[in-house]
Amino acid sequence: MQIALLPYLDEHATVIEAETDDVWRGLAETLDRSFSRPGMAGYTRLVGCADCAASGPRPLAEGSTYPGWRAVASVPGRELVLQGRHRFASYALIFRIERIGPRRSRLRAESRAAFPGRAGRLYRRLVIGTGGHVVGMRRLLSAIRRRSE
Repeated sequence: MQIALLPYLDEHATVIEAETDDVWRGLAETLDRSFSRPGMAGYTRLVGCADCAASGPRPLAEGSTYPGWRAVASVPGRELVLQGRHRFASYALIFRIERIGPRRSRLRAESRAAFPGRAGRLYRRLVIGTGGHVVGMRRLLSAIRRRSE
């Protein structure tokens, strides 16, 4: 599914006291660490993700994968677009980095997803309705900020 066709869920942002290249490196390292945790590959197989293992070029480039995600666009220091799908959802996470001053950057993370069918609606309720997605995104952005600074 094209990312532009996926319904918008939300966007989270944080200001980071670092240059955009440092934020890019922190983003890549944090995603590697977060998405490669023990159990993640098992979970992605359980829900039927298209990508269940980390592979492809590092540093991040188009075609790089994490369990549950595939990089479909990568502009180092500026934007990373991840996309994934499984039995209950098709989804995307778009990271954008912008310089807002000397050694200051803003990192934004836009989430998009479609949850088709009855099982998809239940999955949405479990992930989005409980607030788990928001908590996860805030933790992820905080980890990127700490690693980048």
